[in-house]
Amino acid sequence: MKKLLFLLAPCIIFAQSFMISNIPIPKIYIQDLDPYTCNDKCMKELLQNGQIFSFLSHANKKLTDKELDEARIINIAVLNLGASNAGMKLKIALLLPYKKIGKYASTTTNAAFAYLMTKSNSFMLKSYKIPTENRSDLQEALTQIESDGFEYVIAPLTAQGVNNIIEIDPNVNIYFPTMNKKDVHTVSSSLVFGGIDYKQQSKMLLHEAVSPLVIFSDKSQTGRKLAFYQEDEFLHPCADINDTMYYNDEISVYNEDVNLSEEKKVFTYFISRRTTNLERYLKENKDIVNASFFVNTPIIKTGMILSQLTLYDVNATNILSTQINYDPLLLSMTQYNDRKNMIVANSITKDNNILIETNSLLGNDIVYDWINYTTTVGIDYFYAQITGEEREYNINLLDNQMMYDIELLRPGISRFFKYIPDE
Repeated sequence: MKKLLFLLAPCIIFAQSFMISNIPIPKIYIQDLDPYTCNDKCMKELLQNGQIFSFLSHANKKLTDKELDEARIINIAVLNLGASNAGMKLKIALLLPYKKIGKYASTTTNAAFAYLMTKSNSFMLKSYKIPTENRSDLQEALTQIESDGFEYVIAPLTAQGVNNIIEIDPNVNIYFPTMNKKDVHTVSSSLVFGGIDYKQQSKMLLHEAVSPLVIFSDKSQTGRKLAFYQEDEFLHPCADINDTMYYNDEISVYNEDVNLSEEKKVFTYFISRRTTNLERYLKENKDIVNASFFVNTPIIKTGMILSQLTLYDVNATNILSTQINYDPLLLSMTQYNDRKNMIVANSITKDNNILIETNSLLGNDIVYDWINYTTTVGIDYFYAQITGEEREYNINLLDNQMMYDIELLRPGISRFFKYIPDE
C-alpha cells in the first residue's frame, strides 16, 4: 500500500483542476496622483518609456489621438482595469449548442468577451450550453435565460436551431452570427441575423465567369444549395431561385438541348469527403478546357482541386470561391502557380486594431474567421443598443440583416490583394 501511494504521489502533486473558480478576477484601479496635466506629447513619451501605469493614470477617458486611444483601450483590457462606469452592468447571454458548432462554442465566447473587455462598463457574459438544437432544449434554455434577467442573446446556431427559435418566438433579442436572413422565413423584430450572404458573393463572382462553368461542391446542404444557385444564376442572371431545391445527382449538365442559351454550359460535380482523385472529371476532358471553375469546398479539399487542375493541364480561365476559402491556409498549403488565377469573395472588410489585438491575446481570430467576426459585429450592435454609444462597426442593418460589403481578392504569394478585372 505504501509503495502504491509513493507511486501515485507525483500524480497527486501535479494534478490540475479544470473547475472554474467562482471567485471574481481581481480588478486593478489606477489613481492619478500627478499634480501636473499631461498632454498627448507627454503621454506618448510615457508610452515610449514603458511607463504604462503613469500613462493610464492620465488616459482615464477617450483620447482624441487615435493611436493613444488604441493603446489606452488595449492596456485596459490586458490589465483588467476596473470599469470607469461601474453603475451600468451589461448582461449578455450566449446560447451554445456545443455538439453542433464544435470549436465555435469557445471562439464565439472569446470574441464576445474580447469585445466587452475593451469597454468601460462592467458586464456579465453567461454561457448556456445545450446538447442539441431540438425545440425542447432550446425552449428550456431560453426560459432559463429570461428567468436570469437576460434580454440580449448571441446564438451561433445552425439552420435547424434558428428555425426552431423562430417557432418558439421568445421574448428576448437574439442575434444569429451564423445565419443569413435569406435562408429563413421570419418577420420577428427581435431576431437579428449576422450571417454572410454567400449568394450575393456568388453573384459577384459569376460576373467574372466564362462558359463553360464547372462547379465543384461538397455534399453538404450548403454546398448543394450554393451549387444550384450558381448554376441557375449563371444561366439565367437575376432569375428567381427556389432556395429549397437542389440536385441529388452527382453530375448535372445544362446545354442547348434543354432550352438554354447555346453560349453557356454548366457542369456540376458533387465531391464526397473520401474523393481524392479527380482524374475522371479532369483528365483530357475537352468540354472543360478554358472553363471557369467555382469551388464550394472546405480549404483542404480546395487545395486538392487546385493541384489537380494543374496536374491534368486543364488550363482554367479562373477559379472562383466564396468566403469559404478566405483563409491564410490557402496561401501556405497550395502552390502559387495553382492559385494564381483564383478570385475569392470576402465580406470581412471592417478592421478594428484594438479588437483584433484583444482577440489575439485570447488566441482568437477575427481577421479571417467570419463567424468570430460576425459575432463581434453582433455584440457591438447589442452594446450600442444597451448603452446608446456609437457602434465600432458601421455596418448597415436592413430588415434585421447585417449588410456586409463584398470585395473580390486574389490570393497572392504571401497575402490576399484586391482583384482588378482586366479591361
